[in-house]
Order: sequence, then C-alpha cells, then structure tokens
Amino acid sequence: MKNLISRHPARVFAASLIMSAVLVACGGNDDPIVAVAEASVSNASMFFNRTATFAVCQQTGASCETDVATSPEIVAASEDGMTLVYSNSPKGEIGFVNITDVKAPKALGTLAMGGEPTSVTVLGANALVAVNTSADFVNPSGKLVVVDIASRKLIAEITLPGQPDSIARSKDGKYLAIVIENERDEAVNKGALPQLPAGNLVIVDVAGAPATWKTRTVSLTGLEGMLYPTDPEPEYVDINDDNIAVVTLQENNHIALVDLASGKVTRHFSAGSVDLKQVDLTDEKPHLINFTETQTNRLREPDGVTWISKTQFVTANEGDLNGGSRGFTTFNLDGSVAFEAGNSLEHLMARIGHYNDKRSDAKGNEPENADFARFAGTDYLFVASERSSVLAVYDMSTPNKPTYKQVLPASLSPEGLLAIPSRNLLVSASELDDRSILARGSLNIYQYQSAPAAYPTVQSVDRADGTPIPWSALSGLAAASTGTVVYGVDDSFFRGNRIFEIDTASKPALVKKDIRITDPNGKIAALAAVLPDVKDPLTFDDTDLVALVNADGSVNLDPEGISLASAGGFWIASEGAGSVNDSTARPVLSANLIFKLSATGVIEDIIQLPADVNAKQVRFGFEGVAESNGKLVVAFQRAWVGDTQPRIGVYDLVAKTWQFMFYPLDPVASPNGGWVGLSDITALGNNKFLVIERDNQGGPDARIKRLYRIDLTGKADGATLSKTLVRDLMADLRGPAGPVLEKIEGSALLANGDVIIVNDNDGVDDNSGEVQMMNLGKLLN
Repeated sequence: MKNLISRHPARVFAASLIMSAVLVACGGNDDPIVAVAEASVSNASMFFNRTATFAVCQQTGASCETDVATSPEIVAASEDGMTLVYSNSPKGEIGFVNITDVKAPKALGTLAMGGEPTSVTVLGANALVAVNTSADFVNPSGKLVVVDIASRKLIAEITLPGQPDSIARSKDGKYLAIVIENERDEAVNKGALPQLPAGNLVIVDVAGAPATWKTRTVSLTGLEGMLYPTDPEPEYVDINDDNIAVVTLQENNHIALVDLASGKVTRHFSAGSVDLKQVDLTDEKPHLINFTETQTNRLREPDGVTWISKTQFVTANEGDLNGGSRGFTTFNLDGSVAFEAGNSLEHLMARIGHYNDKRSDAKGNEPENADFARFAGTDYLFVASERSSVLAVYDMSTPNKPTYKQVLPASLSPEGLLAIPSRNLLVSASELDDRSILARGSLNIYQYQSAPAAYPTVQSVDRADGTPIPWSALSGLAAASTGTVVYGVDDSFFRGNRIFEIDTASKPALVKKDIRITDPNGKIAALAAVLPDVKDPLTFDDTDLVALVNADGSVNLDPEGISLASAGGFWIASEGAGSVNDSTARPVLSANLIFKLSATGVIEDIIQLPADVNAKQVRFGFEGVAESNGKLVVAFQRAWVGDTQPRIGVYDLVAKTWQFMFYPLDPVASPNGGWVGLSDITALGNNKFLVIERDNQGGPDARIKRLYRIDLTGKADGATLSKTLVRDLMADLRGPAGPVLEKIEGSALLANGDVIIVNDNDGVDDNSGEVQMMNLGKLLN
C-alpha cells in the first residue's frame, strides 16, 4: 500500500523544465516551444537527517500510556505540506498530524473510516482514503472515502468493486488509480494461488463534486506470462506524467502498464529474476551472518513501485509467495532492466549493523517500498527496508546508475514513504506497534539540510572478498590505552562470538577488524573436571559444555562486557543462561564466567564464581567487566535469589578470591512498569568506576538511562555502595530525534577523557536495529 502525493517534483515544470522558444520563419509556421528537461546535479554538501519521530499512540495522550495497537501504514500530506494524513488499519481510522514545526509534530486527532483504511492520498483540500470493508476473503468489498482535511469531516463515499490496497493520483488531478487486490487467504491451502475473486484496477475520473465522480474497472486477468492468470493479485500503483499507471502484480511476478485515459493495458511483462551471489540464505541458531551463498533465478516479486521519469520506474522487490530478490530494480517501458541492485542492499544492512539474520532463509531485508523526488536540483530515490528498518537514499543524477548517498534510521518496519520537496522533507511510516516489545508505530520526519549525515554512527569496512564485516548486538565497550580505538563485543544472539576493533575518530565510527573468540586449547572442555556430570536444570554441568564450542573452535558465549587486560589481550564477562528459581521454563545452561583472551581471541583462562553465589543464579547476570589495580570488577544486572540489589563482584587476580558489594538501584519509574538494572562498568582509576543504570523500557515509556560513579575504596565484603550521578542520558538519547533506545549497554573512557556509549540493538530481532554510538565528551573532569 502506498501514498503518492507531493512527490516527483521533477515533473513540475516550474522546478524541473527550462522553457525555450526558438522562432524561425519557415513557410509562415513558427516552431513550438520546446521543453528541455533540466539535468539532476549531485550535491555533496546536502543530506537528509531525522528531525522528529511521532508515535501515533500520541493521538490518545502525549505519553502513549496505552497498550492498544495502532499503526501508521501509509502517509500523505496536505498540498501545503503542513499536515500529514496517515492510514491506521488496526483502529479503522485515519490520523492527522501538524508538522508546521518539523521538530515538534502535533497530534490533530483521528477520524473513523467505517472499515480498514489501506492507503491514502491527497487531492486539493481533500484526503482520499481507500477502505477495505470486506466480510471475508471470498466476499471482498471496499469504498473510497473523501475527507476534508481542514475540518476532518467526511464529504463523500464511493463504492469500490472489491478490497482496495494502493491508491495513487495523477499529477494533473484528472484521475485516481486504485488497486483492488482481493488478497489471498494465507490460511487456505497454505496461501497457494489461484484464489478467486480476481483483483483489478479501478480508475476514478475526477470531475465535479466527489459524489459525482465515476469509476471504470480495468481487468488484469489473462495477461500472457502471468503465473496465475485468473488471479492477478495487484499490489501497488504509481502514475507518471503521461497518465500511465504502473501496477505490480506481486505474487504473479508481473508488471502491467495501464493508460488511464483509455483504461487499456498497454504493456505488461514478467518482473523476471535475479542471480544473487555472496548472500546469506541460512538462519543458524545461534545466528551467523555469512555471505558465502548463491541463489539463482530468484523471482523479484515486486511490491512498491515508483516512476523516476516518463520512461522508467523502480520496483522494491520485497517478495511474497515464491520470491523476493532483496534489492530494487530500474525497468524501462518495454520491461528491460536498466539497473539491478543485486546483493548491495543486503551488504549495506550488514555494514551498518542492521542485517536481520533471522530473515536470511526467507527474503532478507525485504525492500518494501520506493519513492522518487527532486530536492533542490538533485534527483533522489528512497528505498524502505521492512526487516532492517532503514531507508536507503540514492543520488539518481547519473542515468541508470543509482549512487548510494546515505541511510536513514526508521522506526520498526517502515511501510509508507512520502517526499515533500516543497518543504525539503521526507516522511516514513512504520507500521509495527507492540508495546510489549517496545515498538510504537511511528512517523519519522527527515529534513534535507546543509549538514553531514548523522546516521549511521557505526559502519564496517569491507573484507578482502568485497563483503562487509558483519556486526550487530554490541553489548560492551572498552577503550584502548591510547588513541581513539574502542573494542566492542557481540552477545549470545550470535554464534562464533567476536571482538570488534572500532575507530571512533572516524565519522561514522569504523569497525576495522573483527577478532573471533576461539578455544583451541580446550579450556571450556576442561571445566568438566569441576562440574557435575549429570544433567541438572539447577546447575551448570558437563552436558552444557558441548553447546559452547563449535567444530571450528569458535565459541557460543554471551559476552556482555569487555575490558583490556593489563598483561595483554582482553577480559570478557559472559552472562549465564537460566534461573534457579525458574528452572522449568529457564533451566541453567551456562554459568556467569570471566574469560581471559589473548590479543588474537584465544581463550587462556576461565574464572568462575564461588559455588554459593552460583546457587543463586538468575538470568540477569554479568553485564560488564573492568580491570583496575590488580582486580577484576564485574557488574551483575539485577538482584539474584535471596538478594535485594544487584552485586558488584571484585576478583583479586593474585589472591584469586572474590568479594561482593551491593549496588542500590533507582526505583522503577516507567508507566509501563518493567525493571531497572545495571549494564556496563568502566574503570576510572583510584578504585572509582562508571556504571550504566537503565530500565528495560524504550520510546515513550523510557525513564531511566543514567551514568553513575561508584567508589570501592575501603568497602568491605557485603557493603552497600553509594553512588553519584554523572549524567542523565535521556536528553542525549532524544538528541537523534528517534525513539529513546532501550539497551544502553556499552561505555568506554578514551585516553583523552571522552566518554563513549553505545546501545545493543538485539541483532535486529524485534528491534529497528538502530545503533547510536555517542561521544559524550569529558564528563568526569
């Protein structure tokens, strides 16, 4: 589903054409005025940056204290670009947002549609809404609802011959094109096609008052080359300056061109297939990003589509029934391919930490939608990735060669795209709304401005084979003793855990190297000598060891903290799995362990907790580790069985003994409840440490993201520590104008005194994947 208004400024003569008149006397006839298209010119100083995120639950209250699902799927704008109108399918309504101030959008209310709104566009003073009123899949019905934007009142309704999906308007305002999908029931025969009744395209002739508009139906059945000729399953539509509609027939892997004046299908052709190389087609458990596989003849199955000129259009090849080629394609009018993105989007997602490995065996990042517009003389293509939750931006100044410009973070699962070049704005609509996973359906607003790109904050370099170093789920940080390098580590979401060398002096910070953690000397297997031999859900035992080491010697741990070792190499704090007080649902499968690694990642030693402490284990264990003054200090995330506060553990490297103090957490403050716990810990010298304290809430429900200083000087075993607030991070986390991120899990102190923090994006699992690595400056002076 897609909105198509306030777009394609390259089609507006005042902005994109040079009018030249050449008068030549020839037989008494003058030559006509010739319109010459003005070429797009690249601009290296202008970029898009996010200015605001509007969670649509704010329509019910500014703090979004509601569990009711709400979803902005498609978004349109008033002709002046000051008001957004979005479709909200779960609530059966459209919503209105004032964006006069692009940094502070305001809720304007909602309007019930009497059905499920699937798409929206704008013509003049009115919003035009496609609404699904179907009783079931075999009795589809729908209507076009016309709404006055200013008064937010219904003006007219026009009956449609089935279940609508996408709607588009022609630039000249003469026509609307509405896709009647009559979508398949995926519960019937596993969604196999055909499933009747067939879908079609409806043309609305816009003349006179809305109540007098007439409709025409264009059949899309029986087109030669369709996979299911009786069931076209049309998906998206866009209209060019010649009033030719391009319609994607997704499950049929087909594309049709319809002349709106005559109502005839003038051309149609297969969307074809792609040979994908250096992609990941396997969903391992735990996960592993491995660009070594090949997929031949993968059907494109396009979803969103946008014209980029009168003679070319771009499809977002999401896939559905039997395909999905993980990229986008530029087509000519005859169906020939002018450009194919191939594996480039997949590699981009891995480079910026947004690769969703859970989708490797399906359709990868799933490009959902595409849009095109000219901003200040430069043509841009925007491609929305549903599963990686970003917008990829391409400079289209070179014909048939989209040039990557930048990537923009979006809320979870972007669906709709809207360019508003008259205001230098771009808007995305992210449909997924589930408070239980901290995802709120949102509108993201971006501004085209003379400023560097603010995102990504971290990206990786390429390996020798041309593929990027894949990374994600950063869960701890440690700074090198000199310079600007920090080391990060990924957690249990991934198998074959790695350490990442990150240069923070670069903008964005660069992952320049990854170090695989390995156990060639069998240190993990040697734990069998001190562990129980029999399987026990309450204890880390011999039977649990096999899952920790892979055949190639790499390991499957849960590294949550990292510190440089004074003797060289690294310390890694690995969080245990399982809880002794919930052993049926969460049996103990590993203990909280500290690993000493060489500089090349080889395990040299393993430190365990005392048995009496292990007996209290809950799944919220080691979150950070720091070495200081001959001791290792570890932060436990939450209180263990029998404790009222989380522990700070101190291990003497010479005496090989443990002491434990207790950290006083702030009380829960979120309206969504949850808990408060510790994340990383960083040594400051003189027995002082910086700790991250946070709640497990994000977006409008987040309240506690703080840095505290603790001092262990003279503290006895069992003491309760005091703490000093160093910084409340909420303002910092609101700075990127996105949702407040939940898991601030890494902190590091550079040699120059700057404090670096980073969030864990959970491997893009039920997460937008956004990573904000921030330099907070010299907080500790």
